[in-house]
Formats: sequence, C-alpha cells, structure tokens
Amino acid sequence: MLSHQTIWSAIDTLAERNQLTPSGLARRAGLDPTSFNKSKRLGPDGRLRWPSTESIAKVLDATGASVDQFLSYLPGTAITGFAAGGAALPDRHSGHGTIPLLGFAQAGSGGFFDDGGFPAGQGWDVVEFPADPAKKAGVYALEIQGESMMPLYRDGDVLIVEPGAQVRRGDRVVVKTREGEVMAKVLARQSARTIDLLSLNPEHPNRSFDIADVEWIARIIWASQ
Repeated sequence: MLSHQTIWSAIDTLAERNQLTPSGLARRAGLDPTSFNKSKRLGPDGRLRWPSTESIAKVLDATGASVDQFLSYLPGTAITGFAAGGAALPDRHSGHGTIPLLGFAQAGSGGFFDDGGFPAGQGWDVVEFPADPAKKAGVYALEIQGESMMPLYRDGDVLIVEPGAQVRRGDRVVVKTREGEVMAKVLARQSARTIDLLSLNPEHPNRSFDIADVEWIARIIWASQ
C-alpha cells in the first residue's frame, strides 16, 4: 500500500541496503543532504511532506536499484525469505518467474558460469523471483552455506545476483577469482589495476586483488533475510 509512511520506509530501507544513512543516500544522489531527514518529512504546519518522483528517480539511479526493487521495500510487499528447490514463502509477488539457484559452496567449482559470470552448464536448481526475470537477463541466486558471512548474511539466506550490472563503490558484490574462489564482499575501490573488497564478517580479512586475477564481479541486488 502506498502511503506517506510506507514510501519513507522504502527510502530508509534503500539507504540501509546500501549501508548508508538517509542523509548519505541523499548525498550520493546529488540531493541536499537533509532531503530525507526525518525532520523534513513533516512541514512546519504538520502537513505531510512526500519525496518527489524526481528525488526517488535520482536515488534509484545512484544506487542502481530498479523500480521493482524499490516497490518491494514497501512494508507488506517485501520478500522475507526463499526456500531451496524453487519454493518461495507466500507473498504477493510469487509466480512472476524462476531463476537459477546454486549453493554458494558449489559456485567455485568449474562448469557453472561462463567467462562473463553468467549461469551456464548443468546442476542448477531454481527459485522463484519477485519480478519478471526477462527484464534482467542472467539474474541468478546463490544460497549462503555456513556462517562465514555473519552477521549480514546467515546460513540459508539467498542472494540475488545480477552479472553484467554496473558496480559502484559501496555495492555488495560477488567476486570469483581466476583460482576459483567465490566470495561476497563490499566493493571498496576499483581501479584499472586493482580491486579492494571489504569483508562482510569482521572476523574475516578484507581482500585486494589485481584485476588480472579476477574472473568476474557481479552486483548483489537482493537478499532474502
């Protein structure tokens, strides 16, 4: 349901998903840093202030989020979890399509991806996707196995990954090295020669690689939690 409260809640969720405060989200989008402050959500006379469609368009562009993704952040519409084997928890978006699903531990094995990081070969399962998969060619899901990505991602969480999407500093990404190691990290910096990654788990070290040692990098666009 669209309301003043749910729209602002979706903006807060978008900021959180990108590890930003509402002020940081506004700043990234080139807006006044106070644009999304809670104090700006009501006028001096108590009237409700709504974010403009232009502001929403700018934050979606700045974060790389889609309109469907933003709408899924509206309370009562978000996917709260996926189950392996193609079964999703009931929700208003179910039935929109399925995408390939693979366990994270298997992702480093050969034969599951092409050179660009797109799903290939046999051995994939499927999971329901809360949007039309045809609009995002190559989107797939990775199921977390183990506790190495705690506290952000837990065992059984599912990451929705979009290969080929533009990645920016601060994005959560999946990276595969030439040696076959696959990891989920936060992109800290990428230059013509190197890539620096921040660990999701404070007990695990940050990583840096020469670009030549990275086979592919793909952006995480959703996580079931």
